[in-house]
Amino acid sequence: MKSFRSTFASVGLVVLPLIASVISASNSTCPPAVDYIADFEYVECRQDGYYGRILGRERKVIFRDTNTPQYCADYCGRSGYPWAGVEAGTQCFCGGQPDGGAITGDANCSTYTCSGDKSQKCGGAFFLQLYKINNPLPVEKVDGDVKRQPLCHTSPLCEHTVCDTSLPISERIGSLLSEMTLDEKIVNTVNAADGVGRLGLPGYDWWNEALHGLAQAPGVKFNSPNGSAFSYATSFPMAITTGSAFDDPLIGEIASVIGRETRAFANFEQCGYDFWTPNINTFLDPRWGRGQETPGEDSFHTQQYVKQLVPGLQGGLDHPEEKQIIATCKHFNLYYAETNRWVLCVYPERFRLTDLAKSYGENYNATAQDLAEYFNAPFKSCVRDVAVGSVMCSYVGGALYYLYLDRTDLSHQNAAYGVPSCASEYFLQDTLRENWNFNEPYKYVVGDCGAVEYIHTIHNFTNSPAEGAAIALNAGTDLDCGLTFGSYLNESIFNNYTTEARLNQALTRLYTGLHTVGYFDGHNRYANLSWSDVATEDAQALNYRSAWEGMVLLKNDGLLPLSASYKKVALIGPYANASSQMQGIYAGQAPYIITPLQAAEANWDSVQYAFGTGVNGSNTSFFSEALEAAKSADLIIYLGGIDDTIERETMDRKSLTWPGNQLDLVQQLSDLRKPLAIVQFGGGQIDDSELLANDNVNALLWAGYPGQEGGNAVVDILLGKQAPAGRLTTTQYAASYVDEVSIFNPDLRPNGSYPGRTYKWYTGKLVLPFGYGLSYTTFDLAWCGKPLKQSYRIRDLFNKRQHHGAKRTPLDTLPFVTLSTTVSNTGNLTSDFSALLFLSTSNAGPAPYPNKWLVSYARAHGVAPGKSHTVNLDISIGSLARADENGDLTVYPGKYRLAIDNNELLKAEFELVGEPVIVDRLTRQGVYEYTVPVHYNASANLV
Repeated sequence: MKSFRSTFASVGLVVLPLIASVISASNSTCPPAVDYIADFEYVECRQDGYYGRILGRERKVIFRDTNTPQYCADYCGRSGYPWAGVEAGTQCFCGGQPDGGAITGDANCSTYTCSGDKSQKCGGAFFLQLYKINNPLPVEKVDGDVKRQPLCHTSPLCEHTVCDTSLPISERIGSLLSEMTLDEKIVNTVNAADGVGRLGLPGYDWWNEALHGLAQAPGVKFNSPNGSAFSYATSFPMAITTGSAFDDPLIGEIASVIGRETRAFANFEQCGYDFWTPNINTFLDPRWGRGQETPGEDSFHTQQYVKQLVPGLQGGLDHPEEKQIIATCKHFNLYYAETNRWVLCVYPERFRLTDLAKSYGENYNATAQDLAEYFNAPFKSCVRDVAVGSVMCSYVGGALYYLYLDRTDLSHQNAAYGVPSCASEYFLQDTLRENWNFNEPYKYVVGDCGAVEYIHTIHNFTNSPAEGAAIALNAGTDLDCGLTFGSYLNESIFNNYTTEARLNQALTRLYTGLHTVGYFDGHNRYANLSWSDVATEDAQALNYRSAWEGMVLLKNDGLLPLSASYKKVALIGPYANASSQMQGIYAGQAPYIITPLQAAEANWDSVQYAFGTGVNGSNTSFFSEALEAAKSADLIIYLGGIDDTIERETMDRKSLTWPGNQLDLVQQLSDLRKPLAIVQFGGGQIDDSELLANDNVNALLWAGYPGQEGGNAVVDILLGKQAPAGRLTTTQYAASYVDEVSIFNPDLRPNGSYPGRTYKWYTGKLVLPFGYGLSYTTFDLAWCGKPLKQSYRIRDLFNKRQHHGAKRTPLDTLPFVTLSTTVSNTGNLTSDFSALLFLSTSNAGPAPYPNKWLVSYARAHGVAPGKSHTVNLDISIGSLARADENGDLTVYPGKYRLAIDNNELLKAEFELVGEPVIVDRLTRQGVYEYTVPVHYNASANLV
């Protein structure tokens, strides 16, 4: 077997010209030099793919000039990996036991010659030439699992200044960049970064997902079989379900578990350290296929969600330079639809860009007021208030955003032009980095997948992809999910469209970000998390709690909770035996999934299951089986709704009605006049008018996407083992809504025949309101604690402002008052109670006036019959503010009304007096000069 010595001595020949950047071993954590040659043998050829990885805990290294099977095996074996593989000539993969990719013919792995020896073959295009290493060097293990070695503990990188821990990280990263060629820098600005093999810097896949638990993604590896180490992670309910619990501490607990589990996977090289989560776009349009990923339609609620989620994921707010993982708030900005999502643009209400609409497709029409109050709010909280490590710019909503300085002076043509969001200095520089202080060296912006490419190909904003790549980089996009940076930045720099200095800045942000999670040094408080920290008993208990807490009771004529007298149960519908269907999208491998059928069979002696019909089917051939099962039962439970065949990424709903023939089957079941409960699944709301009006439908429970414990949670709610206290986080509109409001019109405020959007503004017909939810018991509420004053002078509200070093507390986060209420259970069942506090006014600030808006909420837990709990409702000054026509959030004088819940269980009124005070200014658009020609419409017409 051919071999050669591929120790540091041979690699050092390549590095000799850069010897100034090599450090002495005393300043590094290099392992002792070992004269190592791998003993390896060829096993087979496997087909590779973009998603998933062939080898367990896989590491990729690019050896552009030295790759051979022996060279790759030497590198892998020296680092303790028992398997190696070569692909596409230059790629070397190291890892554990292979468990992915189809075994294929050896000829497929013989199409590329090796970069280090043209007489040898090194795999094919997406075909991995796989080798078993018989003598890998020993490495650290935990419970038999091999830990990821910090890069500065591996040779040859540890011999370089980047690993000199006596230096500040800025100097270390600067030294690393000084050793990289321009080409090597460029190939590390894409999600599947190549690394620099000659320096010992491996590749890194930035695309990792963890929306409601570690999820399938190109950078994530779940081992097999299920049950083995790192084969699964806790799969929580979708955000739309957990958001419906209106329980902020619950969100924080969920995030902490997800953060720990993903970090445990990362510590053992099963995924990366950064995650493209959370999705904090608001669920503006009920048709949106990705609304299930969000906590709902309300911007304040989403702000509170992100304030819990991001610190939980990253490990808190006290140590921003030492994170558990790096979270990414996405998609900045104005993204709320999948329909024509690659050709959408937005512009202010008073401009109509008809020519642009014809060229680029549908047009969004966002006002400065809506931008400030609604679209920006969650991102401001994520960036300014809880210090997220990364932000993802969008390819669509906000892709072509128009703003202007002076709406009365149209001579400033450069103040009204459209820019794709990943090329927008207004969004990425002025708003994000300057206004919201996203300026630490370890914070970076990643472009959503394809967003940089679409600057040229879809938006036609530039004449070439090299120009599109340049203006994205110049605007502040640091990482491209795609190939545009990697393919065209060399041309961009050569033509002076951008500079190597700006490229260095982007890479500095990326590598410094990785430093915060211990990527280089390993000195991190989370480095010891391991498989034993994944899917613990506590995590599964939390999972179950999060599932039932988020369920919402929409109708109940007294059937629920179910009596013990029901002995024979018919379980019918497309969700009756659902498993992964209950996870929703962006899910990973769960340790188990309890189906509703399994949970029912564990609670009733006689359960008859019938499929009945599909989610979106027209086939009635299974109706008869379902009706026969129902006829022989004491109780009928129908489980249906919508799923990812109806709503998902790339797919919006066309209708708000129940899909397929589900209601036809439900009608026939109800005609039997037997006790009938409906369980509705899915993220978006469906028009339930027919079910609510049908007296033979006795109960309706919304379950969302409840995750791995979904079956238990549903059945336990029905039986009364748990009592529902969730509330709708989206308005349930009538089906006619789709004919009233175009999906491409994001205006929130009503205008003439236009009814507006969301519960805050909508003036049309609705079925169930935001915040709706019934209970199994009854409650009395009474104000307690410090009473609300009748009047407050606006200027006096700001006396509590504090300084934190050089930073001042933002005015909109200052406290206004805390209202306390006693929640007394006057019924017969122990239950939680969710208190939602709304504010309204009819004379404060500019017209039109909102119907009401959410300013605080809290959940009381386990209130027993005859007992009382105190609920504290904190109101911030920012919650009082409304946006003026310039988008500046302003506290206005006027009369205000507070009310708990839609039925106003408690009310209070107060007045603000004095002059208005601006508490947060919308970023003003500057004058931007591009290094390349760009195509925007500067002749917008005032309408």
